Amino acid sequence: MKAVVIHEYGGPEVLKYEDRPEPAPRPEDVLIKVYATSINPVDWKIRQGAWKERAPRDFPTILGWDVSGVIVKVGDNVKDYKVNDEVYARPNVTREGTYAEYVAVDAKEIALKPKKLGHLKAASIPLAGLTAWQGLFEHGKLQAGQKVLIQGGAGGVGTLAVQLAKWKGAHVICTASPDNVDFLKDLGADKVIDYHKEGFEKELKNLDLVYDTIGGETQNKLLDTLKPGGIIVSTVGLKDPGQIEAKGLKGEQYMAQSYPENLINMADLLDQGILKPIIFKEFSLKELPQAHKLSEEGHVRGKIVIRVVD
Repeated sequence: MKAVVIHEYGGPEVLKYEDRPEPAPRPEDVLIKVYATSINPVDWKIRQGAWKERAPRDFPTILGWDVSGVIVKVGDNVKDYKVNDEVYARPNVTREGTYAEYVAVDAKEIALKPKKLGHLKAASIPLAGLTAWQGLFEHGKLQAGQKVLIQGGAGGVGTLAVQLAKWKGAHVICTASPDNVDFLKDLGADKVIDYHKEGFEKELKNLDLVYDTIGGETQNKLLDTLKPGGIIVSTVGLKDPGQIEAKGLKGEQYMAQSYPENLINMADLLDQGILKPIIFKEFSLKELPQAHKLSEEGHVRGKIVIRVVD
Protein backbone atom coordinates (compact mmCIF):
# COMPACT_ATOMS: atom_id res chain seq x y z
CA MET A 1 0.00 0.00 0.00
CA LYS A 2 0.99 3.66 -0.33
CA ALA A 3 1.63 5.53 2.90
CA VAL A 4 3.38 8.60 4.25
CA VAL A 5 6.14 7.47 6.58
CA ILE A 6 8.73 9.09 8.82
CA HIS A 7 12.13 7.47 9.41
CA GLU A 8 13.33 10.10 11.89
CA TYR A 9 12.09 13.08 13.86
CA GLY A 10 12.26 16.44 12.13
CA GLY A 11 10.44 19.01 10.01
CA PRO A 12 7.76 18.43 7.36
CA GLU A 13 10.47 17.20 4.96
CA VAL A 14 10.79 13.90 6.91
CA LEU A 15 7.32 12.87 5.69
CA LYS A 16 7.98 10.42 2.83
CA TYR A 17 5.40 9.00 0.41
CA GLU A 18 6.37 5.36 -0.16
CA ASP A 19 5.30 1.72 -0.25
CA ARG A 20 4.57 -0.07 3.03
CA PRO A 21 3.15 -3.51 3.86
CA GLU A 22 -0.60 -3.62 4.34
CA PRO A 23 -1.31 -4.01 8.09
CA ALA A 24 -2.49 -7.40 9.32
CA PRO A 25 -5.57 -7.03 11.55
CA ARG A 26 -5.55 -8.73 14.95
CA PRO A 27 -8.57 -10.85 16.01
CA GLU A 28 -10.19 -7.81 17.65
CA ASP A 29 -9.43 -5.45 14.74
CA VAL A 30 -11.06 -4.32 11.56
CA LEU A 31 -8.99 -3.39 8.51
CA ILE A 32 -10.21 -0.07 7.10
CA LYS A 33 -9.61 1.17 3.56
CA VAL A 34 -8.81 4.80 4.33
CA TYR A 35 -10.80 7.27 2.24
CA ALA A 36 -9.76 10.34 4.23
CA THR A 37 -7.83 11.45 7.28
CA SER A 38 -7.06 14.86 8.81
CA ILE A 39 -4.34 16.87 10.49
CA ASN A 40 -4.18 17.45 14.24
CA PRO A 41 -1.43 19.26 16.20
CA VAL A 42 -0.49 15.98 17.87
CA ASP A 43 0.62 14.71 14.44
CA TRP A 44 3.36 17.27 13.93
CA LYS A 45 4.29 17.38 17.61
CA ILE A 46 5.08 13.66 17.43
CA ARG A 47 6.84 14.19 14.08
CA GLN A 48 9.03 16.87 15.67
CA GLY A 49 9.95 14.55 18.55
CA ALA A 50 8.22 16.74 21.14
CA TRP A 51 6.18 13.80 22.46
CA LYS A 52 8.93 11.20 22.72
CA GLU A 53 7.97 10.29 26.29
CA ARG A 54 4.19 10.47 25.89
CA ALA A 55 4.03 8.69 22.53
CA PRO A 56 7.34 6.96 21.73
CA ARG A 57 7.67 5.67 18.17
CA ASP A 58 9.78 3.02 16.49
CA PHE A 59 10.98 3.97 13.02
CA PRO A 60 9.81 3.76 10.34
CA THR A 61 6.36 4.84 11.50
CA ILE A 62 3.08 6.14 10.10
CA LEU A 63 1.38 9.07 11.80
CA GLY A 64 -2.25 10.27 11.63
CA TRP A 65 -5.14 9.62 14.02
CA ASP A 66 -8.37 10.39 12.21
CA VAL A 67 -9.97 8.06 9.72
CA SER A 68 -13.11 7.75 7.65
CA GLY A 69 -13.33 4.75 5.38
CA VAL A 70 -14.75 1.33 4.59
CA ILE A 71 -14.12 -1.96 6.37
CA VAL A 72 -12.47 -4.53 4.08
CA LYS A 73 -11.61 -7.22 6.67
CA VAL A 74 -12.86 -8.12 10.15
CA GLY A 75 -10.97 -10.03 12.82
CA ASP A 76 -12.27 -13.33 14.15
CA ASN A 77 -13.47 -11.75 17.40
CA VAL A 78 -15.35 -8.84 15.82
CA LYS A 79 -19.13 -9.22 16.04
CA ASP A 80 -20.59 -5.72 15.64
CA TYR A 81 -19.17 -4.75 12.24
CA LYS A 82 -18.95 -6.33 8.81
CA VAL A 83 -17.15 -5.86 5.51
CA ASN A 84 -18.36 -2.77 3.57
CA ASP A 85 -19.50 -0.89 6.70
CA GLU A 86 -18.59 2.80 6.44
CA VAL A 87 -16.94 3.85 9.70
CA TYR A 88 -15.00 6.66 11.32
CA ALA A 89 -12.63 6.65 14.29
CA ARG A 90 -9.69 8.01 16.20
CA PRO A 91 -7.36 4.99 16.34
CA ASN A 92 -5.01 4.32 19.26
CA VAL A 93 -2.07 6.75 19.04
CA THR A 94 0.43 4.05 20.02
CA ARG A 95 -0.26 2.09 16.80
CA GLU A 96 0.48 2.83 13.15
CA GLY A 97 -1.63 5.73 11.97
CA THR A 98 -3.90 6.74 9.13
CA TYR A 99 -1.57 8.45 6.65
CA ALA A 100 -1.98 5.33 4.55
CA GLU A 101 -4.33 3.48 2.21
CA TYR A 102 -5.19 0.96 4.95
CA VAL A 103 -5.19 0.98 8.74
CA ALA A 104 -5.96 -1.72 11.32
CA VAL A 105 -8.11 -0.44 14.20
CA ASP A 106 -9.55 -2.08 17.30
CA ALA A 107 -13.29 -2.50 16.68
CA LYS A 108 -13.97 -1.03 20.14
CA GLU A 109 -12.63 2.33 18.88
CA ILE A 110 -14.84 2.82 15.83
CA ALA A 111 -18.41 3.87 15.00
CA LEU A 112 -20.54 3.98 11.89
CA LYS A 113 -19.81 7.11 9.85
CA PRO A 114 -22.48 9.84 9.81
CA LYS A 115 -24.79 8.91 6.95
CA LYS A 116 -25.13 12.41 5.52
CA LEU A 117 -21.41 13.24 5.45
CA GLY A 118 -18.86 12.29 2.84
CA HIS A 119 -15.60 10.78 4.02
CA LEU A 120 -13.62 14.02 3.86
CA LYS A 121 -15.94 15.82 6.25
CA ALA A 122 -16.35 12.76 8.47
CA ALA A 123 -12.57 12.43 8.81
CA SER A 124 -12.38 15.94 10.30
CA ILE A 125 -14.43 14.96 13.34
CA PRO A 126 -13.09 12.09 15.48
CA LEU A 127 -10.04 13.37 17.37
CA ALA A 128 -11.17 16.99 17.64
CA GLY A 129 -14.77 15.98 18.33
CA LEU A 130 -13.86 13.49 21.05
CA THR A 131 -11.60 16.10 22.61
CA ALA A 132 -14.35 18.73 22.65
CA TRP A 133 -17.11 16.37 23.81
CA GLN A 134 -15.14 14.85 26.67
CA GLY A 135 -13.66 18.18 27.77
CA LEU A 136 -17.00 19.96 27.95
CA PHE A 137 -19.32 17.21 29.14
CA GLU A 138 -17.30 14.51 30.91
CA HIS A 139 -14.58 16.62 32.55
CA GLY A 140 -16.28 20.03 32.59
CA LYS A 141 -19.79 18.75 33.43
CA LEU A 142 -21.27 21.58 31.33
CA GLN A 143 -25.01 22.08 31.78
CA ALA A 144 -27.69 24.21 30.14
CA GLY A 145 -27.68 27.79 31.39
CA GLN A 146 -24.03 27.76 32.47
CA LYS A 147 -21.42 30.21 31.18
CA VAL A 148 -18.39 28.74 29.42
CA LEU A 149 -15.27 30.37 27.97
CA ILE A 150 -13.68 28.44 25.10
CA GLN A 151 -10.08 29.41 24.44
CA GLY A 152 -9.13 29.20 20.75
CA GLY A 153 -12.66 29.08 19.35
CA ALA A 154 -11.65 29.01 15.68
CA GLY A 155 -9.38 25.94 15.87
CA GLY A 156 -10.20 22.34 15.09
CA VAL A 157 -11.33 21.55 18.64
CA GLY A 158 -12.70 25.04 19.27
CA THR A 159 -15.12 25.13 16.33
CA LEU A 160 -16.70 21.88 17.49
CA ALA A 161 -16.65 22.91 21.17
CA VAL A 162 -18.53 26.15 20.39
CA GLN A 163 -21.24 24.22 18.55
CA LEU A 164 -21.53 21.49 21.20
CA ALA A 165 -21.70 23.96 24.08
CA LYS A 166 -24.43 25.92 22.31
CA TRP A 167 -26.36 22.72 21.58
CA LYS A 168 -26.18 21.94 25.30
CA GLY A 169 -27.82 25.28 26.07
CA ALA A 170 -24.82 27.07 27.56
CA HIS A 171 -23.93 30.76 27.24
CA VAL A 172 -20.85 30.53 25.02
CA ILE A 173 -17.95 32.97 25.07
CA CYS A 174 -14.79 32.33 23.11
CA THR A 175 -11.47 33.94 22.29
CA ALA A 176 -10.29 34.37 18.71
CA SER A 177 -8.67 36.85 16.36
CA PRO A 178 -10.88 39.73 15.10
CA ASP A 179 -11.34 38.21 11.63
CA ASN A 180 -13.09 35.21 13.20
CA VAL A 181 -15.74 37.14 15.16
CA ASP A 182 -18.61 36.85 12.65
CA PHE A 183 -17.65 33.28 11.78
CA LEU A 184 -17.84 32.16 15.43
CA LYS A 185 -21.08 34.00 16.11
CA ASP A 186 -22.57 32.17 13.14
CA LEU A 187 -21.47 28.91 14.81
CA GLY A 188 -23.31 29.88 18.00
CA ALA A 189 -20.93 31.94 20.14
CA ASP A 190 -22.76 34.58 22.20
CA LYS A 191 -19.62 36.67 22.61
CA VAL A 192 -16.20 36.64 20.93
CA ILE A 193 -13.22 38.34 22.57
CA ASP A 194 -10.01 39.34 20.79
CA TYR A 195 -7.25 37.38 22.51
CA HIS A 196 -4.68 39.96 21.32
CA LYS A 197 -6.30 42.56 23.56
CA GLU A 198 -4.26 43.19 26.71
CA GLY A 199 -6.22 42.23 29.82
CA PHE A 200 -9.15 40.70 27.92
CA GLU A 201 -9.80 38.38 30.86
CA LYS A 202 -10.95 41.40 32.93
CA GLU A 203 -14.11 41.52 30.80
CA LEU A 204 -15.18 38.15 32.17
CA LYS A 205 -16.61 37.06 35.51
CA ASN A 206 -18.76 34.38 37.14
CA LEU A 207 -17.95 31.71 34.58
CA ASP A 208 -18.86 28.11 35.36
CA LEU A 209 -16.24 26.60 33.04
CA VAL A 210 -13.06 27.68 31.30
CA TYR A 211 -12.17 25.30 28.47
CA ASP A 212 -8.52 25.91 27.63
CA THR A 213 -6.86 24.63 24.46
CA ILE A 214 -4.07 27.22 24.50
CA GLY A 215 -2.26 27.13 27.87
CA GLY A 216 0.57 29.54 28.60
CA GLU A 217 0.57 32.55 30.92
CA THR A 218 -3.06 33.38 30.17
CA GLN A 219 -4.27 30.22 31.90
CA ASN A 220 -3.61 31.52 35.42
CA LYS A 221 -5.20 34.88 34.63
CA LEU A 222 -8.38 33.11 33.58
CA LEU A 223 -8.79 31.57 37.04
CA ASP A 224 -10.21 34.86 38.31
CA THR A 225 -13.00 34.69 35.71
CA LEU A 226 -14.47 31.60 37.39
CA LYS A 227 -17.12 31.66 40.09
CA PRO A 228 -16.36 29.83 43.37
CA GLY A 229 -16.34 26.08 42.67
CA GLY A 230 -15.89 26.70 38.95
CA ILE A 231 -13.73 24.44 36.84
CA ILE A 232 -10.92 24.88 34.35
CA VAL A 233 -10.42 22.03 31.87
CA SER A 234 -7.28 21.97 29.77
CA THR A 235 -6.14 19.93 26.80
CA VAL A 236 -2.54 21.17 27.25
CA GLY A 237 -1.97 20.72 30.99
CA LEU A 238 -2.57 22.75 34.16
CA LYS A 239 0.10 25.39 34.73
CA ASP A 240 -0.40 25.79 38.49
CA PRO A 241 -2.66 23.19 40.17
CA GLY A 242 -1.81 24.62 43.60
CA GLN A 243 -3.17 28.03 42.69
CA ILE A 244 -6.35 26.45 41.30
CA GLU A 245 -6.94 24.65 44.59
CA ALA A 246 -6.05 27.72 46.66
CA LYS A 247 -8.74 29.73 44.87
CA GLY A 248 -11.39 27.12 45.64
CA LEU A 249 -11.62 25.99 42.03
CA LYS A 250 -11.40 22.66 40.26
CA GLY A 251 -8.90 21.74 37.56
CA GLU A 252 -8.89 18.93 35.00
CA GLN A 253 -6.31 18.02 32.35
CA TYR A 254 -6.91 15.13 30.00
CA MET A 255 -6.23 13.41 26.71
CA ALA A 256 -9.26 12.35 24.70
CA GLN A 257 -10.13 8.66 24.63
CA SER A 258 -11.63 6.68 21.73
CA TYR A 259 -15.14 6.15 23.11
CA PRO A 260 -17.47 4.95 20.33
CA GLU A 261 -20.54 6.16 22.24
CA ASN A 262 -19.27 9.73 21.85
CA LEU A 263 -18.75 9.17 18.11
CA ILE A 264 -22.28 7.74 17.84
CA ASN A 265 -23.76 10.78 19.61
CA MET A 266 -21.84 13.17 17.36
CA ALA A 267 -22.83 11.24 14.23
CA ASP A 268 -26.46 11.80 15.18
CA LEU A 269 -25.88 15.55 15.64
CA LEU A 270 -23.99 15.70 12.34
CA ASP A 271 -26.77 13.92 10.48
CA GLN A 272 -29.30 16.35 11.97
CA GLY A 273 -27.21 19.32 10.88
CA ILE A 274 -26.83 20.50 14.48
CA LEU A 275 -23.06 19.95 14.37
CA LYS A 276 -21.18 21.07 11.25
CA PRO A 277 -17.65 20.15 10.17
CA ILE A 278 -15.45 23.14 9.39
CA ILE A 279 -12.96 22.38 6.61
CA PHE A 280 -10.14 24.87 6.07
CA LYS A 281 -8.28 23.17 3.22
CA GLU A 282 -7.95 19.82 1.48
CA PHE A 283 -4.74 18.07 0.44
CA SER A 284 -3.86 14.74 -1.15
CA LEU A 285 -1.81 12.10 0.69
CA LYS A 286 1.27 13.08 -1.35
CA GLU A 287 0.86 16.69 -0.19
CA LEU A 288 1.12 15.91 3.53
CA PRO A 289 4.34 17.94 4.04
CA GLN A 290 2.51 21.08 2.85
CA ALA A 291 -0.46 20.23 5.09
CA HIS A 292 1.79 19.86 8.15
CA LYS A 293 3.54 23.15 7.40
CA LEU A 294 0.21 24.96 7.12
CA SER A 295 -1.06 23.45 10.38
CA GLU A 296 2.10 24.43 12.24
CA GLU A 297 1.66 28.07 11.21
CA GLY A 298 -1.30 28.16 13.61
CA HIS A 299 -3.89 30.13 11.63
CA VAL A 300 -6.16 27.28 10.55
CA ARG A 301 -9.91 27.80 10.90
CA GLY A 302 -11.34 24.36 11.62
CA LYS A 303 -9.57 21.36 10.13
CA ILE A 304 -7.19 20.44 7.33
CA VAL A 305 -8.32 17.21 5.67
CA ILE A 306 -6.36 14.69 3.62
CA ARG A 307 -7.95 12.92 0.66
CA VAL A 308 -6.62 9.36 0.32
CA VAL A 309 -9.14 7.98 -2.20
CA ASP A 310 -10.48 10.22 -4.98
